[in-house]
Amino acid sequence: MTHNAVEVRGLRKRYGEVTAVDGLDLTIRRGEVFGLLGPNGAGKSTTVEILQGHRARDGGEVSVLGADPATAGRAWRSRVGIVWQDESAPAELTVRETVAHFARYYPAPRDPEAVISLVGLEAKRDQRVKALSGGQRRRLDVALGVIGGPELLLLDEPTTGFDPAARRQFWELIRLLAAEGTTIVLTTHYLEEAEALADRLAVIKRGRVVAEGEPGELRARFGTGATVEWTGPDGAPRRVRTATPTRTVTELAARTGGEVPGLRVTRPTLEDVYLRLTGQVTDADDGGGDDGGGAGGAPRTEESR
Repeated sequence: MTHNAVEVRGLRKRYGEVTAVDGLDLTIRRGEVFGLLGPNGAGKSTTVEILQGHRARDGGEVSVLGADPATAGRAWRSRVGIVWQDESAPAELTVRETVAHFARYYPAPRDPEAVISLVGLEAKRDQRVKALSGGQRRRLDVALGVIGGPELLLLDEPTTGFDPAARRQFWELIRLLAAEGTTIVLTTHYLEEAEALADRLAVIKRGRVVAEGEPGELRARFGTGATVEWTGPDGAPRRVRTATPTRTVTELAARTGGEVPGLRVTRPTLEDVYLRLTGQVTDADDGGGDDGGGAGGAPRTEESR
């Protein structure tokens, strides 16, 4: 058995004249939480649909749990769960009836009552689906995604529309599933969510992977140094981006004779890196470079010479 849950090489998909996926490569290990990031139209949802066998591809090689989704049979499909962006539960049934009904689709389902407890809907088990809140409905969608006991769970924008409290509650559910050994593939627009949940990430732009790695690794590889901010002698704010922030602060301290007024040092966030990788912001857009030179008192670092 391969240690990879998903292996994709040269994946391609077109819709008429539009290329949705353009030679995409992915490797997802068993048991990890893997995040797919990218702007709208980057090809994330199409990729997830191909991994699940819901959509045919135009080219490339795809292996999911050791099989090609395009030709895999019913037994393979029972090993893959998916939570779509759209709700799938019938509105008139209760939570208990819905989960029990979907359990009948699988050869060896998990216990419906245990799954209801797993997703935190014990108190709502006899409530009709139409009476649930948005967050509770998404929990039910996850219950339907895991009722078959999948080895791989695909989550397509699972927390869209959640308030912050509901989103964090949902994160705990995903962590619990991951702790059970489920491989999880997550597409999301929320960078905080990706960083909180994913072991590794792939950033997709125009149907191609432009960067892949652990969140911290991506920040280190694609960040542009630290930003040092302080208050100049005239009371105006100063800022400089530098690869050597400790040296910059030391030089500032020497100039001011000790404490540096208004000192603040920040490093690139995952969001900063993502926006640069997807071309949605440039160094000029986010204020890169020396913004406090001249008489204002900026240190003469290598970056400002």
